[in-house]
Amino acid sequence: MARYILKRILRSLITMLIIIMVVFSLLRLMPVEGYFENYDKLSETQIEVRLTQLGLKDPLHVQLWNFLKQLARGDLGTSNIYRKGVSINEIVAEKMPISLRMGLISLAIALALGLPLGVLMARSTRTRWKLWDKFGTIFIVIIQAVPSAAYHILIQFAGSQGPLKLPMLFSQGDPRSYILPIISLSIGNIAYYAMWLRRYMVDESNKDYIRLARAKGLPGSTISRRHVFRNAMVPLIQYIPNSILFTLMGSLYVESLYSIPGMGGLLVTVIKRQDNTMVQALVLIYAVISILGLLFGDILMAVLDPRISFARKEGSR
Repeated sequence: MARYILKRILRSLITMLIIIMVVFSLLRLMPVEGYFENYDKLSETQIEVRLTQLGLKDPLHVQLWNFLKQLARGDLGTSNIYRKGVSINEIVAEKMPISLRMGLISLAIALALGLPLGVLMARSTRTRWKLWDKFGTIFIVIIQAVPSAAYHILIQFAGSQGPLKLPMLFSQGDPRSYILPIISLSIGNIAYYAMWLRRYMVDESNKDYIRLARAKGLPGSTISRRHVFRNAMVPLIQYIPNSILFTLMGSLYVESLYSIPGMGGLLVTVIKRQDNTMVQALVLIYAVISILGLLFGDILMAVLDPRISFARKEGSR
């Protein structure tokens, strides 16, 4: 297992390095206006001097090497337009706690509702009317079929115009303004967890060892809890870290919709304002989050399921 984990870490580092190189190279193809606050007011000489100071006149491989050394020191650079001259590390440190707070609450709700719904759906498939399975399937189909932007707007409109009259926009000093964004952030994960847990539990309940347990007279609740649910969670656990990390960092659309001053809204803002350095840093942050999510998922699956052989090739598991 240690060899497998080490191999996955090395692969992740290589993938991360490739992403850094690609993102860095693509950003160098962007217009140079994204490195100046008042580009239209500057002369050609001033532009050339500034580009030279930023190292943008050096060959691409030299720029990339300098950027990698900068990243190794934990320095993401400074903002050129959004907050001129301010360290990106400082800006991210201000925005991240808001996204973390929203993400943790929405994640707790998604796990607390999505997993029980998946269990109820799986158990309901063995009943006559299958009420929970039908209810859950309708909910999942709606969430999966309707574009997320549509039901996010619907949640915002219904919540703000309904009996509760919840705030339409976010305010850190008003706890009620957290409700609608948190619902919007959690609803997709609720459907995701319920759908996959239901599928894995149904697949698991049709296996021979479960039939044998039923034939021996074990109670259905014991079989469901100790065997079906436990084994069904193994493949699902691989994807939970990835969804956790993305939820903690905030949704791009939800944070923009509710004017939440978090990481998601920050990325949208700097793209609109064409702050190339900040766009580069934030894209890399989200790429690293994605890679870490996949890495943690593989490691968790390895730890929780000792039946998996990591000595074989991936196609022969």
